[in-house]
Amino acid sequence: MNQVETQGSQVELLRQKNKLLLGENRQLQHKLETGERNLEEAASQNCELLAVISKREDSIHSNQLRLEEKSRECSMLSRKLEEALGDARQQSKIIDLETHLSRTTSEINQLRRSKEEVERRYQSRLQDVKDRLEQSDTTNRSLQNYVQFLKASYTNVFGDLALGGSLRSPSPI
Repeated sequence: MNQVETQGSQVELLRQKNKLLLGENRQLQHKLETGERNLEEAASQNCELLAVISKREDSIHSNQLRLEEKSRECSMLSRKLEEALGDARQQSKIIDLETHLSRTTSEINQLRRSKEEVERRYQSRLQDVKDRLEQSDTTNRSLQNYVQFLKASYTNVFGDLALGGSLRSPSPI
C-alpha cells in the first residue's frame, strides 16, 4: 500500500512537471513565432531597400548617360568654337557659341555634382542595407542557435523522463 502511494505521488509530480514544461514550451513557441515575424519583416525591409537601391542605380545610370551626352556636346561645341575663332567675320556667332559652351559647361558641372551626390547617397543606402542584412543574419543565427538549444534541452528533459519511466514499474493509474 505504501509503495502505491509513493508511485501515485511520483506520477502527480511528473504530471505537474509536464504541465510546467508544456507552459514553457508554449512560451518558447510564442518567442519563436515572434522571432520569425521579425525576420520576415527584416526580409521585407531588405526587399524595399533593394528596390530603392535599384532606382538609385537607374538614376545614376541616367545621369551618367546625360553627362556623356553633354560631354560630347561640349566637345562638339569646342570644335565649333575653334572653327569660329578662325573666322573673324563671325563675331556674333562666336559670342553665341561661347555663351552656349558656358551654359553647357555649367550644366556638366551641375550634373557631375548631382551624380556625385546620388552616388554618395547610394553608397550610404547600400551600407545601410548591408548593415541591416548583417543584423538580420545575426538575429537569424541567434534564433537558430536558440531553437537548437531548445531541441537539445527538450531531448535531455524528455529523454531522461522516458528512460526513468522505463526503469520503474508501470503506474497502476
